Amino acid sequence: MMDLPLNIDFSGKVVVVTGAGGVLCGTMAKAFAQAGAKVAALDLNEEAVCALAAECKKEGFVCEGYKANVLDTDALAQVHRQVLADLGPCDILVNGAGGNNPRATTDNEYHHEAQAGQKTFFDLDADGVDFVFKLNFQGTLLPTQAFAQDMVDRKAGCILNISSMNAYIPLTKIPAYSAAKAAVSNFTQWLATHFAGTNIRCNAIAPGFLVSNQNRRLLFQEDGTPTPRAGKILNGTPAGRFVESEELVGSVFFLCDDKASSAVTGVVLPVDAGFSAYSGV
Repeated sequence: MMDLPLNIDFSGKVVVVTGAGGVLCGTMAKAFAQAGAKVAALDLNEEAVCALAAECKKEGFVCEGYKANVLDTDALAQVHRQVLADLGPCDILVNGAGGNNPRATTDNEYHHEAQAGQKTFFDLDADGVDFVFKLNFQGTLLPTQAFAQDMVDRKAGCILNISSMNAYIPLTKIPAYSAAKAAVSNFTQWLATHFAGTNIRCNAIAPGFLVSNQNRRLLFQEDGTPTPRAGKILNGTPAGRFVESEELVGSVFFLCDDKASSAVTGVVLPVDAGFSAYSGV
């Protein structure tokens, strides 16, 4: 069991978490289940979310795993029907699905350093860039269309999107991912305004740099020492360390609790160990 940071009871709430097959959102899903919520864990990786659900059930919590493609409206509609039948209407939606693609990434930080045969800005694949935008932006918009209707019908609910430090300060090499996460932050503010009259709040967190299955090889050498890129990240983070996935839970709980943050909507909250505050000098 996790040592939960806040004593917030989500009993009776149905929480839908997309991207729950990964480290970050899997941790959030487990935390909500431990706090009493009925959790629907969604991911394209059905095996991962079913394993997560089994782990939660073993501890006596309520969690169901569902295979879901956040870019497929028909599949989302089907999952929505399943969640309604199994757990009930959605109270809290965490839009955690997202990611990058090598086809939308340059090999070098600076164009003048590129060597022959390396992928530069001019070699970025249009389909790869399009995929990254779809996965991060449409992968937030489409699940919201599928599950927020439950909230509109009852005039209550909360949507939490996952932005990124890249939305504040774009990292080198990953222009599409940075721009797509900036779109998620902008969309968060748009949703907060659009749903203001329906008593639905919409916020986002912007996590700092976490170690995940996706980026471990980029951050650490085989001997466990940080790569040069990881060294730059750590040097730019006042705390001098990476953020742990469990450290996001307090901010997530705060933003999703109607009592704690009843007047908080349209906010993108950095959880970054100080990265966004540091000028480098």
